[in-house]
Amino acid sequence: METRTDRIETSDGSFDVHLWIPDAGHGPGVVLPHEIFGVGQYIRDVAADLAGRGYVVAAPDLFWRLHPNWEALPGEESLRASLDLASRLDFPQAVADCALTADHLAKLPEVTEGVGTVGFCLGGSIAYTLAASVPLRVVLSFYGSAVPDHLGLLDRIDCPVFFVFGGSDQYISRDRVAAVEKAAEGRENVTVYVDESAGHAFHNHQDPAFHHPEAAARVWPAAVEFLARALPVR
Repeated sequence: METRTDRIETSDGSFDVHLWIPDAGHGPGVVLPHEIFGVGQYIRDVAADLAGRGYVVAAPDLFWRLHPNWEALPGEESLRASLDLASRLDFPQAVADCALTADHLAKLPEVTEGVGTVGFCLGGSIAYTLAASVPLRVVLSFYGSAVPDHLGLLDRIDCPVFFVFGGSDQYISRDRVAAVEKAAEGRENVTVYVDESAGHAFHNHQDPAFHHPEAAARVWPAAVEFLARALPVR
C-alpha cells in the first residue's frame, strides 16, 4: 500500500494528515482520529489494517497546536504526558479539524465510495461528535468517554453507529455504558458492543497495560464486518 502525508490549511495554521492508500489505488474513505497517544504505532497499525481491507485512511494530527506530531511510547511517563496534552486539547477545534479532514478525504481522487470514521478512546469521542456534525456513511466509536454524557447527539446521526465498550472499563463506569445501551434502544442504526471482561483501550496491542488479547480478537472481526456492511469496498 502507499502512504503519504498531506497538509490541511486552517484559519490559524496547518496540520498533517497521514494517509494510507490501498493496493487497488482507491476505495471508501475512513477518518481515523487518534487517541491520547497521537498518531503512533497503534494508530498506524489500525490504519494499515483498514487499508489492507480496501479503505483509504486519513489520520490527522489533532495535537498540532500543542505538540505537533506527538507520538507517545508505552509507559507511565508517556501516559502522563499524553493525558496532559488531552486535557489541554480544544475538543470542538479537534472535531473541526476532523471535519476538514473528512472534506479533504472526500475530494481525493482515490476516494470513490463515501467517507466514514473510526476512533479509539479520545478518538472515539471525536468520531461520535464528528458524525453529529458532518454527513458520514458510518461511525465506529471505541470506548469514547464523552459518549455517555452527550447521548442527545444521537438524534443528529442518521448513519450506522457501532459503539464499543469494555464492561470493566476503569475510566467509563458500567452504569454509564448502560446509559448508552438504554439510549440505543429502538434506534435501528445504533449497535452497542460490550465485552464485559475488558477494560479501557482493550484493542490497543501496543500497550500491555491496556491490551486484552482475547477481547480484542473478538471485537475486531465484529467491527470490520459492521464497517464493511455500512461502507462496502467495491
